[in-house]
Amino acid sequence: MSTKKVSEVEDPEQYLLYPETRKSAKVLPTKINRVEKLKWKRNIPCKGCEKSFNFKDIKHTTLTEKEAITEARRCLKCSDAPCIKGCPTSIDIKAFIQNISTRNFYGAAKTILSDNPVGLSCGMVCPVSNLCQGNCNLTNEEPINISGLQDFALQAFRKMQIPQIRDPKIDFENLPKSYSTKIACLGCGPSSISTATYLARLGYKDITVFEKNSYPGGISSSEIPSFRLPFEAVKWEVSLMEDLGVKVQYNTELGKNGFTVQKLKEDGYDAVFVGIGLPEPQTIPAFDGLTEENGFYSSKTFLPIVSMASKTKMVENIPKLPQLGRHTLVLGAGDTSVDCALSAFRCGSKRVSLCFRKSTDDMKAVDDELQSAREEGVELQSYITLKNINLENGKIVSCTFYRCDKDEEGNYYTDKTQEVTLKCDSVISAFGSKLEKKELQNSLLPLQFNERRKAQINHDTLQSNDAKWIFVGGDLAGGKMTVEAANDGKTAAWSMHCYIQQQNGNEEIAKQKPELPKFYTEVDLVDLSTTVCGIKFENPYGLASAPCCTSSALIRRSFEAGWGYAVPKTFTLDKDIVNNVSPRISSEHDHNYGTNQSGFLNIELISDKSGHYWLKAIQELKEDFPEKVIIASIAAPCIKEDWELLAKKCEEAGSDGLELNLSCPHGMKDRGMGTALGVNPKLVTQVCKWVKGACNIPVFAKLTPNISDIRVIAEAAVEGGADGVTTTNTLLSMINVESNGTSWPSVGKKEHKTTYGGLSGNYIKPLALRMISQIKKKFPDLPILGLGGIESAEHTMKFLNAGSNVVQVGSAIMNSDYTIVDDMITGLQCLLYMKSRPDLREWEYQTPRLKNYLPKEQIYKKSTPLFGEFLSEKNEKEQKKLSREKIAKESFELIKAPKQDRKVPSIKDMVGIANEKVSTWSGLSHKTSDHVVALIADEEECINCGKCYMTCPYDAIDFDEKTHIPLVNENCSGCGICQSVCPVVDCISFVTREIPYIVKHGLPEEIQLKQIEKYNQGEREEDRKGVEGKL
Repeated sequence: MSTKKVSEVEDPEQYLLYPETRKSAKVLPTKINRVEKLKWKRNIPCKGCEKSFNFKDIKHTTLTEKEAITEARRCLKCSDAPCIKGCPTSIDIKAFIQNISTRNFYGAAKTILSDNPVGLSCGMVCPVSNLCQGNCNLTNEEPINISGLQDFALQAFRKMQIPQIRDPKIDFENLPKSYSTKIACLGCGPSSISTATYLARLGYKDITVFEKNSYPGGISSSEIPSFRLPFEAVKWEVSLMEDLGVKVQYNTELGKNGFTVQKLKEDGYDAVFVGIGLPEPQTIPAFDGLTEENGFYSSKTFLPIVSMASKTKMVENIPKLPQLGRHTLVLGAGDTSVDCALSAFRCGSKRVSLCFRKSTDDMKAVDDELQSAREEGVELQSYITLKNINLENGKIVSCTFYRCDKDEEGNYYTDKTQEVTLKCDSVISAFGSKLEKKELQNSLLPLQFNERRKAQINHDTLQSNDAKWIFVGGDLAGGKMTVEAANDGKTAAWSMHCYIQQQNGNEEIAKQKPELPKFYTEVDLVDLSTTVCGIKFENPYGLASAPCCTSSALIRRSFEAGWGYAVPKTFTLDKDIVNNVSPRISSEHDHNYGTNQSGFLNIELISDKSGHYWLKAIQELKEDFPEKVIIASIAAPCIKEDWELLAKKCEEAGSDGLELNLSCPHGMKDRGMGTALGVNPKLVTQVCKWVKGACNIPVFAKLTPNISDIRVIAEAAVEGGADGVTTTNTLLSMINVESNGTSWPSVGKKEHKTTYGGLSGNYIKPLALRMISQIKKKFPDLPILGLGGIESAEHTMKFLNAGSNVVQVGSAIMNSDYTIVDDMITGLQCLLYMKSRPDLREWEYQTPRLKNYLPKEQIYKKSTPLFGEFLSEKNEKEQKKLSREKIAKESFELIKAPKQDRKVPSIKDMVGIANEKVSTWSGLSHKTSDHVVALIADEEECINCGKCYMTCPYDAIDFDEKTHIPLVNENCSGCGICQSVCPVVDCISFVTREIPYIVKHGLPEEIQLKQIEKYNQGEREEDRKGVEGKL
């Protein structure tokens, strides 16, 4: 007999790094700490001089999926959101952030691209601190990372490879002849891409973009480095434009081979948009005669070479990166000068200095750009202005500067009595751009320019003052940012549309409010309509009988927003009308203040409005919205005449159906209504019979979750003739107790009393899904209106799969507003569409599943962490692999999407499909040979937090003391806790067990092995059948 204690720790080393409660203060000398902390450092500074030939993304705003969703859920989705007012293209920012918070990345992309066809470029390069983000209302914490969210959403959508189509509501085949007008756009930069896209969306069929280079994108491609904006991002935006039939003609330059604006007019182009940018650099006399041979570059010569050398598949003949020497001076203080400075490091310079005449506070460069410059070690040389550049043997050796200063009025001046000389090997000027060449100006005639060499135009319409058929945008119109160029294209598209239509006799167009078509794809063709009990629902989304349906005006607002149906707040006969207490609604915020509350508790009763009000409201709403569905919610005591009278009046008012409130868990029970009836099967049957006998419209019994077996009540409703059921109402709960012992909501000035109320929202979703599944399994053909915590398209799909035919929403509206239905509709359309594509079917909703490429023999092999000396070694190894010929860069290959190989499923096709996989516990496989084990991804995914190690109840994860690498051992039983608590998406997955598993029953080993053998051979099958029979 073993004397070993059962409670003894088998392997003490297993718990070496397990958290312990401290019994005393820890003493560690600073000398030791200084060494120790470096071993675990993750934010190891990597200066620009260590980034030679490395053009990978450096944006601070770049987000992973988890980071994006977390960030999106911080957003308040403000009313009259100031962030939208800060966006030049007026993107509905709060809407696309709402989409991201629910993992509807398609909806987010649709929202962004509807208002900005170059939204991906803008998400990567926009100076948001001066635009949308600078207006964020979160003043007491970090503003929302809007550009990062925009970038993430469009990158996620880009991976879906769904082409753009025109607005499906417009009959493009039968548009007037004016839509065949020939239109030219000069330059394939942001403004022209935007203009051409919107004109094509309007229905214009003959649009050509002329580009001087062999590649598209304009300055976005040629002058913005790939570590900020990869070429593939621009190319993808152009491909979306081309989806609409826009043609791009490359290697066609103004002023060359007779190509001019006037020639376009002669060739039949009735409208021309000029978006060519400013092609020449600003210069000063000190630059005269200097060339690249001397070591001198302008931003207009330097950045294109860098871009062509570092951007994937931008040009066929790839040049080598410039050789700048050890120390490079960049002249200028704007964003372009910072791009030049960071690029200089990547071209091999070990020191880079930014030289400018103003103070660092007055630099034009935005904070986001300057942050990168400071982190990489760019030296800021302020208050100096160039005097001359010094050469020896034809090579730059130094620059001499005058000192500058600022007077009391804030004006800068040059002090020529003070000079400073800086040694250097190369100089890059980034003083801005201009259009000076007469040949180019002549090729733009009859377009005229002012003394500042900007086009003479009407800035409201961007139409030329001298030639009404010419429109201008971007740099030539005075724009300074990519996003402003995009907005110029938007404005010009509408102006060109009005001009063309007026030229063709449509004078009324000028009186119309400017409206441009949104972004559409095949996803928007997905039909969400469904029929339940003979009622046609345009989509499965309805308002639950809740505070969101307190008045007819609110329901009207919801229908205008796109909701398919509504269940007004429950009403009764006037003799039973109620007055509600105050306050009566609270949230279980758990220190999460603001939006995204997981649940609400209410002690509100039914509607305090009369039956007369609601009957009139139903009649008016059906007259104004005949295609919408209204299901009246009624309640009464157990009195036959009351139920019959309510049912008849609702039918007469035009209600499409009735929902019988047999489930209100508080207050109404005291009046003999709600759960006073709903927990009694006989009374449920009786009430359903009364109502069905009194009307000819579908009847749905609203069931209570406050019962042990929902199927008993559902069966009672079916016996009473109910056409369907609504599941589930709120769960009787107590949500909050204050530190002084009072609860909330607290009612009464002196009493401060409360009562148990109904809990709704995300908290009750698992309960609702279980009840819907149970009912559907028992009554496969019974229609179910599902509700209980639905906040997104993903939730909707879960409810449909469990057995709901349509769904109702309440708490999510209380968390946000009625426009969330657009998020739900586009999200559900996308999820259904994805099931028709072979490449998208295996995604987890709108997220591609990460594949674990570790071969089986590598599953239990240790990897290397990414911190301290391990990270330094990894960075050094990667850097040594790079050279002027071998550059590290971002690569996003544009892959042509496969065609749909299946029909897009309908809402009806999704109903109840999960239930065939739902079994009793005894019906599950008990074979240990079917067990799985956890597989933890390699260092690229695992962040070494040790959550899996700390929470594993089976001592199945080892945690290395030096590397903090978690390693699954033979004790793993595949329970799933580690995956549940892991903070990294897809970092832990489950694979088939390759080694025998011994269940530790605490019995002698030989007995345990015999029991396992019985299970594996199926000898316990009769036992399982016996248990299932009893259940």
